[in-house]
Amino acid sequence: MNDTLVRVEKGLADAEELAAVTAVLLARAAGRENAAEAPRPRRTTAGWRRLERSSGFRAPHSWQG
Repeated sequence: MNDTLVRVEKGLADAEELAAVTAVLLARAAGRENAAEAPRPRRTTAGWRRLERSSGFRAPHSWQG
């Protein structure tokens, strides 16, 4: 059985780079455990807009998204 946790797919990473990547991955994993306790509220509206409901041309300097 292979006990490798991190594998470099392309390039040559030295020990310092692997330590930095491992620290970031462990920090993200620790943050995810806290996020599991309090789930984010779900959106009630879609995050996109329906193009058929727009008026057509929108000026590049317009305030409308």
